[in-house]
Amino acid sequence: MNIVLCGMMGAGKTAVGEALSRLSGRKAVDTDALIEEKYGRITDIFAAHGEAYFRDLETETARRLAEEDGLVIATGGGFVLREENCALLKRKGKIFFLRARLQTLLARLAGDSSRPLLAGGAEKKLRELLPVRTPVYERAADHVVDTDGRTPEDIAREILSRLLSDGAPSGR
Repeated sequence: MNIVLCGMMGAGKTAVGEALSRLSGRKAVDTDALIEEKYGRITDIFAAHGEAYFRDLETETARRLAEEDGLVIATGGGFVLREENCALLKRKGKIFFLRARLQTLLARLAGDSSRPLLAGGAEKKLRELLPVRTPVYERAADHVVDTDGRTPEDIAREILSRLLSDGAPSGR
């Protein structure tokens, strides 16, 4: 079984994924990193081909990951916007929505210029995206975990505890 992390950019998916990997012995993968390894920088992909093309690359990545088992998968912020991606990842996994308040996201993303959707002002864009994406994340998720004021290790322990209460194995 895979552990899949979704949520807004800055929610802590990559950091929590790495903590989960350390605590559980599972391999951590980041969908944005996988796409960048194969196709180049995300900002360049957006600039050259647009967001729709990037979302197609995410679906291709979901298809590959859906065949694997025992992973911690940190998804990009828009990854679960496509129901197909959610269905693919739920075949062998549980999805955890890492929820964070606007102020937490802004603090975590301060000075980050690598996110194409934040071009033109992070606060303005996050204020637009949060009310649209939060219900999508909630529908996609098997569990919701609040991340405000918590360490990645604390969040990872909560996720592993929830998996055990679901009857799922916490390790590989």
